[in-house]
Amino acid sequence: MAKKPKKAEGEAEDGEEGEGAPEAGGGKKKLIMMGGAAVLVLALGGGGWFFFLRKKPQQVAAPAPVEVAKPVAFVDLPDMTVNLSVGQDRPQYLRVKVALEVSDTKVADQIRPIMPRVVDAFQLYLREMRPSDIEGSAGIFRLRDELTRRVNTAVHPARVNAVLFREIVVQ
Repeated sequence: MAKKPKKAEGEAEDGEEGEGAPEAGGGKKKLIMMGGAAVLVLALGGGGWFFFLRKKPQQVAAPAPVEVAKPVAFVDLPDMTVNLSVGQDRPQYLRVKVALEVSDTKVADQIRPIMPRVVDAFQLYLREMRPSDIEGSAGIFRLRDELTRRVNTAVHPARVNAVLFREIVVQ
């Protein structure tokens, strides 16, 4: 085997210089990473203390404003029985008892003289209903919304807040 030529004093072998430099740089990187991890742990700890353990300042609780419930008035409509649109099959009937919710007694007094107009609007709409139109809660909600719209048209400028069903029977 051949001997390797001797190197000058200033030159180092490839392995010696390559190993020494990464150790110095690797030590600094480890130190920076450990410092960053320590800062992160302290930040998380401080955030946890702030949100969970810190005492909340005592505030003088002002009494919440109490809203006085406005009295509402109800107007009962006469009981209605209408035949439903079922074609040539045996006739089916719908019996409803309805109350109108209004904001106060003044509005109720305005509606009472025009009650025949309200009943007429209800009768015309209910006669066109099919039994499938009022099946389930969704059908009842649609019926309520449509009747509310029609009654508000009939009693304008007065306003009805809601149509309330006291009884609904399909025979």
